Amino acid sequence: MKTTAKLRQMINSDSLTVAPFVLNAFHAKIAESVGFQAVYMTGAGTSAERGFPDVGLLTMTEMVSNAKYIAGAVDIPVICDADTGYGNPLNVQRTIREYEAAGVAGVHIEDQVFPKKCGFFAGKQVIPQEEAVQKIKAALDARTDPDFVVIARCDAYAVTGWEDTVKRSHAYIEAGADLVFVDGIKSREDIENYARDMSTLPRMYNGDLANTKEMDALGYKVMICGSTIWLIYKQLKDSFTELMEDGAVNPDRYGTRWDVAGLMGLDEVYELEQKYGVTEAPVA
Repeated sequence: MKTTAKLRQMINSDSLTVAPFVLNAFHAKIAESVGFQAVYMTGAGTSAERGFPDVGLLTMTEMVSNAKYIAGAVDIPVICDADTGYGNPLNVQRTIREYEAAGVAGVHIEDQVFPKKCGFFAGKQVIPQEEAVQKIKAALDARTDPDFVVIARCDAYAVTGWEDTVKRSHAYIEAGADLVFVDGIKSREDIENYARDMSTLPRMYNGDLANTKEMDALGYKVMICGSTIWLIYKQLKDSFTELMEDGAVNPDRYGTRWDVAGLMGLDEVYELEQKYGVTEAPVA
């Protein structure tokens, strides 16, 4: 089954799909290996891996390149951040075609101005509702696979308030978006208001303010969990600090070379070498 069809089946089911944040193909393979049925390519993480804050400095090409590596590394659906679609509705159409060609199962496009900012940063702005609606329609027209999932992200809460957020979210679903994703949720009260005021809408949640069982009970369709980025930051910083201060890192922190090589498919490489008669080059 295509990953687009898998994701479509998941969001049409009665249970929550949990897609942890991944920054790259390595993280995606780890997530798949422990049993997750989908992963989420974070824009903030993709930016961080290239040395930038999440303020819209990466291009669509850079984002799609990362998405292609991730989608090629796993057999589960990959949901991707596609920022604002990188321009007007015509840019959105190219963005959808490029992500679809990269092999991902779905993307979200937000209603911020271009260039955007992280949904939790100060100073973000949103475009008029009708302009965002046109972007959604352009995205739907651009996809060649009807199962490719188009998610409308709404960033209005911190800018124009909750009432406008609810109004926009309903408009985006009416325009044909498969899911609505309200970003900037900061409290349990927000989570409950989101569920109550948009009870008839298929909803996605970004965050760790509630556990997956609680979000499932509230009727959310997809939950993307961002702690991956902060976890990596803390663990690496602690390890590097230990190396700097003590001269070595406690071996208990490590997996092994063979753990990683096995995850990356080393055994399959050995099998292919046997199959095709690949041998070491003769010593001169």
